[in-house]
Amino acid sequence: MQDINATPISKRFVIGIFGRRNVGKSSLVNALTGQSASVVSDVAGTTTDPVSKAMEMLPIGPVVFVDTAGLDDDGELGTMRVEKSREVLRRTDYVLVVTDEKGITTLEQSLIDEIRERKVPFSVVVNKSDTGFQVDDITMLFSPVFVSAKNIEGISKLKQRIIESSGRQAESPSLISGVLRPYDTAVLVTPIDSAAPKGRLILPQQQTIRDILDIGAIPVVTRETELERVISKLKNPPNIVITDSQAFGYVEQRISAEVPLTSFSILFARQKSNLKEMVSGVRQIKNLKQGSRVLIVEACTHHKQMDDIATVKIPKWIKMVASEGIQLEWASGSTFPKRIDIYDMIIHCGGCMLNEKEMHYRTTLSTQRQIPITNYGVFIAYANGILDRAIAPFPEIVTSIK
Repeated sequence: MQDINATPISKRFVIGIFGRRNVGKSSLVNALTGQSASVVSDVAGTTTDPVSKAMEMLPIGPVVFVDTAGLDDDGELGTMRVEKSREVLRRTDYVLVVTDEKGITTLEQSLIDEIRERKVPFSVVVNKSDTGFQVDDITMLFSPVFVSAKNIEGISKLKQRIIESSGRQAESPSLISGVLRPYDTAVLVTPIDSAAPKGRLILPQQQTIRDILDIGAIPVVTRETELERVISKLKNPPNIVITDSQAFGYVEQRISAEVPLTSFSILFARQKSNLKEMVSGVRQIKNLKQGSRVLIVEACTHHKQMDDIATVKIPKWIKMVASEGIQLEWASGSTFPKRIDIYDMIIHCGGCMLNEKEMHYRTTLSTQRQIPITNYGVFIAYANGILDRAIAPFPEIVTSIK
């Protein structure tokens, strides 16, 4: 269970550890974090699935190190492990290419070429340097950092290299950037249903509240059943109402037409991916016909409820606004299908558990393949006939679409 006081993984700076089997990637993660986050063994291929370890690394801030399986893994299972490792590369902000006395082989060079193509900063790390070997001139061209993860030698120097060369950009704009100003009031509608975690709010709601507080605005949180009473007690109408997308229809009928309205999911689409593409994508639903295939993507892996949004509610809304005979398929967790060209539309969750790099990758890939992609909140607003109102708080989006 996630510590509600911890920085979410999706908001952390991701440092991926890549290299061949048995070069000491897991030992390096343990040395960098000061904890036994990964199992260490002399047997090649000990690390199977990616292992993540979060920590604070000042002045960068909250980071997460991801230990991956060896890129030279073989066999059927090995190929699957390598695919998992390459999925990590999509969401990595900084790469450590780990090698040993062999230096930069064709495998490392191929990885470095891909990293450069993705424009991700990286460092080459030569591990096991305590054994006294020398690396070749090609390896030295990359100004490697020499370490001994086993003896904790060179680790401080490596951390300093990461800090100096990470090129970390300024954090993404706030979820409510340009929407609220200091002392504005936002009413947040958070239904408490069977999917709500006991004793706490879901991540999108937590992050939105924090962003509102950070700019000095005032969040007022209520269930949908108390919404009208709450608004009636406010001295002035709220500057915006932000609702769980599933309550869009209910909320829209109970607030004045002059009050701006949107959803948590739409805020995340605007911050992490491409809201313009999501809006353009949802309007293509009218082109679906019998036999069209729609992929519904849920980045969470929560236990499904009887009224689950991905498997129950969205299919009902699709039947309301699309032709009969639509074929529905689902994907969940961190995996995103490689063959998306078999689908006629993708409906994606808000992506609160994914970082911006991963959401941008998914949106861009869909756009490049000319597959309409939309977001839960955008789709639900469309299904309820209030899409224009739901995106009105973002004039830059409205203008770009027109």
